[in-house]
Amino acid sequence: MSQNTAHTASRAEVYCPLDTPDLAHAEAMAKQVAGAVDGLKIGLEFFYAQGVTGYQALAAHGAPIFLDLKLHDIPNTVASAVRALAPLKPALLNVHGGGGAAMMKAASDAAKEAGNDAPTMLAVTVLTSLSEADLHNIGVSGSPRDQVLRLASLARANGMDGVVCSAHEIIALRQEMGPAFKLIVPGIRPAGSAVNDQKRIMTPVEAQTAGADILVIGRPITSHQNPAQAAQDIAASLRAGDA
Repeated sequence: MSQNTAHTASRAEVYCPLDTPDLAHAEAMAKQVAGAVDGLKIGLEFFYAQGVTGYQALAAHGAPIFLDLKLHDIPNTVASAVRALAPLKPALLNVHGGGGAAMMKAASDAAKEAGNDAPTMLAVTVLTSLSEADLHNIGVSGSPRDQVLRLASLARANGMDGVVCSAHEIIALRQEMGPAFKLIVPGIRPAGSAVNDQKRIMTPVEAQTAGADILVIGRPITSHQNPAQAAQDIAASLRAGDA
């Protein structure tokens, strides 16, 4: 059932992904964008290479961290992984919605055991690199929008706090999930930026206007000759878009 679609958040937050296996490079980037972004995202590439020690080195810089590991396994294993990760105190942690209801509930329940330090739990819906044809190739009928809404509804029913989705599903998700459900949106490209491997993209202001809570913006910041300036320019555009 549709809920109130009004979204009460102000400016969307910007998280910068540190997609590198190299700790020195990641720390250098974290220092460059400090104060210009709202948080950092650490994914598989960095965490597999540097592990907990590398995570803690980046966490010491003080920015909130989205630990983007996309956990996907049987419910007991995912719950155990969440318990193992919770002491790191990430601000956000995610699982694959495709793992199913029992897996998401197990992850949510395990996160709640951390009490006030529990991360915001997110379900990955459909990767922004996947088109409708890609979904059909792996046996998923319907459009990316259909699959995103299906997984988001399942995620909310099983304790997830929000989802990771493409910007093009934000409006539909707001209509179905209401204003409190968190929407974290990768595939964001400022006007004029290279698309790279993303297929379902939107500009920062467009995504914010649609109702995104957090924008994950990587290469337009990290590949810029002045990453801090690029991040500041994006933040300024979002403030202007919110005015």
